[in-house]
Amino acid sequence: MNAALQTDLDPRDRGGPAQPLLLVDSLRKHFPVRGGILNRQVATVQAVDDVSFSVQKGETLGIVGESGCGKSTTARLLMRLMEPDAGEVVFDGDPVGARRGIPVSEMRRQMQMVFQDSYTSLNPRMTMVESIAYAPRMHGLGRREAYDRAERLLGRVGLNPRQFARRYPHEMSGGQRQRVNIARALALEPRLVILDEAVAALDKSVEAQVLNLLEELKQSLNLTYLFISHDLNVVEYMSDRVMVMYLGRVVESGPVASIYRHPRHPYTRALFASKPTLDPDRRTTEMPLTGDPPNPINPPSGCRFRTRCAFAQPRCAEQVPMLGAPLAGDAPPSHIVACHIPEAQAPMRHTIEVGHA
Repeated sequence: MNAALQTDLDPRDRGGPAQPLLLVDSLRKHFPVRGGILNRQVATVQAVDDVSFSVQKGETLGIVGESGCGKSTTARLLMRLMEPDAGEVVFDGDPVGARRGIPVSEMRRQMQMVFQDSYTSLNPRMTMVESIAYAPRMHGLGRREAYDRAERLLGRVGLNPRQFARRYPHEMSGGQRQRVNIARALALEPRLVILDEAVAALDKSVEAQVLNLLEELKQSLNLTYLFISHDLNVVEYMSDRVMVMYLGRVVESGPVASIYRHPRHPYTRALFASKPTLDPDRRTTEMPLTGDPPNPINPPSGCRFRTRCAFAQPRCAEQVPMLGAPLAGDAPPSHIVACHIPEAQAPMRHTIEVGHA
């Protein structure tokens, strides 16, 4: 790998260490729903709506939320696998795709992505070394140098090049394929890696190995991660900060310790209360959250969570809560929430202690 990546000062760091590596402002993506004889647009799915956040250099930002909340769509918008309807993405101080900013092709070289399905992410007609070397070759690296880099990366992710370089995807296990996908993401020496449910399909023992590998690579290569997962325990282990999404919007964001110890938004607390416990002395007394998420084609007015919120008031239906005001009390200033109701900061109890007979 490039020796420059193993130093504290990256020569590509134009914005300085205090400049966020990734800054997202008011990102939006709506998908048209067509129907009728003339196939006209009859509705709109609001997949991502006014999402803003930043990722500091060297940190891991975890994104959590129910299925369909917009996590993966946000990742694909960042990679420009689909074009956003509105919003701005700034990479190390340079607007992506802007006339005086950074071209999308250069952004993609510095920001890579690892997908959930390790098999469909790989070309079944290409060997492991060919898959890893493909991107460097497309960016002008010679064939021999690209293949040497691919073999070094295989060893870096724990796969012996002599055994795995010439294998095809169907000859590998799920954990081995995901290691190859990680190596392929590192082939262009990126600065930010988006991990979209990268360990969700793995067995727990293999998952732990891959998570430790990701941590080791982050430290040794000065990487920054955007970590998307539905597993709250994995997000807590991997992340420095956490962003909670609900129905296409961000409802809470802050340091991982503050979010997990003092979740303030009713949805965040219900999400954490739904985690299964291994303690037989703690029993669930009530459902932490009832009902299904509203239809994204016709989301509720105001706060989108109000139809499932025990604290909802008339104001919640009239005004969209804004994310940005820091919370008072024991929460750090960087812990922000989008909620109208001060009472929502009160503890919610869904478990009781049960003593032994």
